[in-house]
Amino acid sequence: MITEFGVELEDGRLLHAYDSGGDGPVVYWHHGTPNIGEPPAPLFEAADRLGLRWLSHNRPGYGASTADPGRTVGSVAADVAAVAEAAGVRRMAVMGHSSGAAHALACAALRPELVVAAVGISGLAPFELSAASGFDWYAGMSDGSAGSLRAARAGRAEKERHLAAATGEEDIGFLAADWEALQSDWAWFDEIVPAALLTGPGGLIDDDLANVGPWGFDPAAIACPVLLIHGAADRMVPAAHSAWTAAQIRGAELRLIPDAGHITAMRQGAAALAWIQEKGDGRSRPPANP
Repeated sequence: MITEFGVELEDGRLLHAYDSGGDGPVVYWHHGTPNIGEPPAPLFEAADRLGLRWLSHNRPGYGASTADPGRTVGSVAADVAAVAEAAGVRRMAVMGHSSGAAHALACAALRPELVVAAVGISGLAPFELSAASGFDWYAGMSDGSAGSLRAARAGRAEKERHLAAATGEEDIGFLAADWEALQSDWAWFDEIVPAALLTGPGGLIDDDLANVGPWGFDPAAIACPVLLIHGAADRMVPAAHSAWTAAQIRGAELRLIPDAGHITAMRQGAAALAWIQEKGDGRSRPPANP
């Protein structure tokens, strides 16, 4: 059972958070765009079997979480620390999908005292850092995905204009298998996407502006164990993004899943949770003799 609660921050913002409870190792879930932060129901059975506890929140601008225009990807680290403190959690792993993958890595880089392991699935590479190294950030992206992110790179006004002009017929890069997953084992996405847009597109816009702007951290700074998973056939976010990011993080493990796309890569979620249990001890209780 998921308990929902609010966390008031020092700057007056409110975060809407989720907690599955229990005293097992904690996995902090970072949602994609546009999603709300409710932990991924298709992975509840695996998490229960492994004795894991979920913790998460809606990023600013989604649901009841106060908007925070101008936020960076790295801004999430302070918000997560506040939710963890409110929940009595001192150590945890982090896990994210799509744009949530970058937010999970932000916590690992900026809150090393809190994060013991990190998993990113179908995630983007940091635009400015990777482009500076010669990485072609848009290579292999579908026209719909690249167009949306190029609009964000041009600024808020252009992103708003692009979003308003969208017809819903754009090729965003999902495979036939992704669409099938959205009708079967990952139909959960069709519940959380509409919920994320109930209050308007603000959260989505702020997410994409953050995705293509300065992230506020360097993945190379991450010292904890990292696992990056990516569908080799993903056209929404090509697998080269995770390959570039993995190459920056000392000891990072990269798993490329043949024939998988942006959604079907999440079918590796149970394996990722097992990896977390092996690599990190994110228990909600502090050690007996720290």
